[in-house]
Amino acid sequence: MKLKKIIGKKLKTIRLKRNLTIQVLAERSRVSSNMISRIERGLTIPSVEILMKLASVFDKSINYFVEEVSHTHEIVYSRPGQRDTTIYDDPSQNMRTESFTSGLRDPQFMSFFCTIKVGGSSGEKNMYHPGDELIYIVDGQLSLMIAGETHELYAGDSLSFKSHLPHRWHNSGNCETKVIWTLSPFTTI
Repeated sequence: MKLKKIIGKKLKTIRLKRNLTIQVLAERSRVSSNMISRIERGLTIPSVEILMKLASVFDKSINYFVEEVSHTHEIVYSRPGQRDTTIYDDPSQNMRTESFTSGLRDPQFMSFFCTIKVGGSSGEKNMYHPGDELIYIVDGQLSLMIAGETHELYAGDSLSFKSHLPHRWHNSGNCETKVIWTLSPFTTI
């Protein structure tokens, strides 16, 4: 099943289970009702920022919306090339993620390997949400703006911060950037 359809189906299902109208979800998530309708009909893949806003309303991770997991486990082993992968083809983001925690029963964190193409970014607007983030740069370069301060990260660098601080990022290098990204707690991203 295509990613657009997976996200749309899961969003509509959880919205209806919670007895929410599209308008109420729009108000709670600060995502337009038009965008929510387009997502539910499988017409668009939402940006990471929009997915995070929607996920926070339902106390879910963004992985909830993008993974096709039929059952969960207490131990998850994954190999390169076999992990659940999400490709964000939004021109500004241009990134691919591989989940380390996909299929783990009731995780308290989310971790993934992210490949960000040259010029890829989280967008012009700052993000903020409860929790903590850890970023480890495997290869390349990433600029992170957190609460008005810019941090240039290179291979081997790591950065941890409270996610309630306004933040955004972009690949400021001239090659793909490979990042291990961990967010906690799982329910607030």
